[in-house]
Amino acid sequence: MATILITSATLVSAGHPLHMTSVDVLVKNGKIEQVGKKVKAEGKFEEIDGKGSFLSIGFFDLNVNFGEPGYETKEDIQTGTAASAAGGFTGVAVHPNTNPPIHSRSEVALIVNSAKGNLVDVFPVGALSKRREGNELAELYDMKITGAVAFTDGTRSVQQAGLMGRALLYAKGFDGLILSFAQDESIAGDNKMNEGEVSTYLGMKGIPNLAESIMISRDLFLAEYNESKIHFSTISTEESVDLIKKAKAKGIKVTCDVAAHNLLFTDEDVKSFDSHYKVSPPLRTKKDVKALLKGLKDGVIDAIVSQHTPQEIEFKDVEFQIAKDGIIATQTVLPMLLKAGLSVEQIVEKLAINPRSILNLPIPKIEVGTEANLVLFSTDKKWTLDAKSNKSKSSNSPWFGQEVTGKVLAVLNNNQVIKNN
Repeated sequence: MATILITSATLVSAGHPLHMTSVDVLVKNGKIEQVGKKVKAEGKFEEIDGKGSFLSIGFFDLNVNFGEPGYETKEDIQTGTAASAAGGFTGVAVHPNTNPPIHSRSEVALIVNSAKGNLVDVFPVGALSKRREGNELAELYDMKITGAVAFTDGTRSVQQAGLMGRALLYAKGFDGLILSFAQDESIAGDNKMNEGEVSTYLGMKGIPNLAESIMISRDLFLAEYNESKIHFSTISTEESVDLIKKAKAKGIKVTCDVAAHNLLFTDEDVKSFDSHYKVSPPLRTKKDVKALLKGLKDGVIDAIVSQHTPQEIEFKDVEFQIAKDGIIATQTVLPMLLKAGLSVEQIVEKLAINPRSILNLPIPKIEVGTEANLVLFSTDKKWTLDAKSNKSKSSNSPWFGQEVTGKVLAVLNNNQVIKNN
C-alpha cells in the first residue's frame, strides 16, 4: 500500500482526545504515522479527502454467510469479503451454514487458509453439533485451536436443552463462546412470517414472538446454571429485549445482537409478497422495532450484524411461501442504520467496537504506531445498489435498484486499501 493521507475527516473514537474533531491521518506501510490537525506528508503519497465524512476503526460483522464450502454459487470468500469491504467491514465472523458445515478442524482450516492475505480478516464460527444436526457435540476445542472464534448451529436452533447445556459447560472450560439462534421449532413450525395482524390479513401462518422468548428463557437458565457466557444472535422481539435486560441486571454473562434489517423493516413490508423481505427471524411489528431500537440505545443489545445471506435468483424469484430466507446486506448496513435513526457514535460502538469485545478480539486503535484498520464513511452521500456497485455473487436485496443514503468511501487494513468511487 502506498503512503496514504486522509485529510479533514471527523474522527469517531470514544475516549480519544480528538474524538468528534476534524483530523488528518497519515498511513505508511500499513501503519499509522501521524494523527492530528494539518498533518504534512513527505515524498510520494495518495490523498483521500475526508471532508464532511467520518473516520473510525473498521466495522466488524458478527454474522455473515459466504457459502464456502459447498455453496460457492451463492458466494465465495473472495466475493463475500469484497462485499464486506465495500460495506466498511474489515473483519467478519463466518457462520457454519455451509455444506459440509464448518464442524471440524478441516473446515475451519479451509476458511482460515482461503482468507489469508485478504484486506478483510475472516474468522470462522464452528458448528455446535456434528453436521448441525443438534444431536451430538462437535469437536469444539479442536476447532477453537485451529481458529474458530465461537460456536453455533447457525440458522438451526438447538432444540435439545441437554445438548445446549453441555455445549455451554464444555466451552466454558476453554473460554469458548456459544452463540444461540433462539427459535422453538415446535412453536415456529414451518411458518414463514411473523404471527400478527398482517399474517392474519394475508392468510399466512405466522411465527409468534413466543417461539423466540421460550428459547431465550431456556438458554438464560442454562447459562446461569452452568455459570457460562452466552450470546444471542439476531434477536427480533420486544420480549427478548426485556428478558435479556433482566438477565444482565441479574449478573448473567449474556450479550446479544440484532440484524440491521430488523431495525428498519416490519411485517407490513411482507404485504407485497416480495420474497426479499423473507428473513429468519422474520420481520416483526413496529412495536418490536421500537423496542429493539430502545434496547440498542439502553445498552441491552450489544451489537448489530448484517446477517448477509446470499441466495441464487431461483431461490428468491418464486412464491413467498417457498422462497429461501435471507438478504445480501453487508453493503447496505450503513444506509439501513442511518435510516433507522442511529447516530455515528452508536453505529461505531455497535458495529466496530462491541462485536470485537464479544469475541474477545483486540480492538484496533487510531494511534501512532498501530496497524491501520480504518473505515472512512459519509452519512449523506447517495448511491445505488445495482449490478455495477454490487460486489456479491447474489442480488437478493429489497434495496436492489434503489438509491440509498450513506456511503463507505474507503477501507484500510492489512496494508491494503479499497476505495469506493
